[in-house]
Amino acid sequence: MTLQLVQVNFKAGDDSALGRFWAEALGWGISSEAPGVTNLEPVGFDWPDPAAVCVDLVRVPNPETVKYRVHLELATASEAHHAELVERLKGLGATSADEVQGAAVPWTVMADPEGNMFSVLEPRELYRDTGPIGAVVVECADPRAMVRFWGEAIDWAVHELTDDRALLRSVKGVGPYLEFRRTPDDEVTWNRVHLDVMSNPVSDQAKEVARLEGLGATRADVGQGDVSWVVLADPEGNEFCVLGRG
Repeated sequence: MTLQLVQVNFKAGDDSALGRFWAEALGWGISSEAPGVTNLEPVGFDWPDPAAVCVDLVRVPNPETVKYRVHLELATASEAHHAELVERLKGLGATSADEVQGAAVPWTVMADPEGNMFSVLEPRELYRDTGPIGAVVVECADPRAMVRFWGEAIDWAVHELTDDRALLRSVKGVGPYLEFRRTPDDEVTWNRVHLDVMSNPVSDQAKEVARLEGLGATRADVGQGDVSWVVLADPEGNEFCVLGRG
C-alpha cells in the first residue's frame, strides 16, 4: 500500500484571497503552481510528508455548486491560545457560525471568508503534537464502513473506532488525524472541500486507482476533463482525487 493523504483541496471563488486567509490562520507559507491555484504548506516543508496535510485552493467559476462533507479543525495549546486564535481569525475575515452547532460546546465553529465551515478546538491532549490542523473531519453515515474503505486505502493506522467516530493517523505518528464522524443527513453542513491522495512512487497511480476501485471506490466525473489526477468517490459518495504527475 503506497497511498498517502497529502492535502485538502478547497474550491474557491478567489484562491489568492482565500489562500492569504488560510496562510495567516495556519502560519504557513504560500505559493502558486499555476494561475488559479494557491498552495499552502509549512515554511521549509518538503512535500509530501505525513508531518502535515497541506492545503490547495483552486479557483472555479461557481464554487457554490460543488459540495463536500469535509472540514478542518484547528488545534490550540491553551484556553488563552484558543481565545487569541478566534479573535485573530475574526480580524482576518472569519465569522462566527456557532448557530450551526446548536448546543453549547467548548470549541468554536467559524466560517472562512468564502463560507467554508471549520472549528477552533479547545485544548486537547490528543492534538498537542499535530501542528495547527488537529483533524481533517469527514462527516458520514457509518464511520465503521468508512474505516473499512479508508483504512485500506491509505497508509494510516486506526486509533479509535466506535459507531459514532473513527480516528486515523499516519503510521509514523505525526501530523493531523483523519476523523470520520457520524452525522445525521439533516445535520450535514455542505462545503467545498475534498481530500487528495498520492501514490509513492507517483508512477503507481494507475495501480492504486485499480486497487481503490477493488475496495469499493467508483469513478466520478466533476467536469475535470483531461487532467493528471483521477477523481474517485468513496463508498458514501465523497469525491477525492488520486494525484498523478503533472
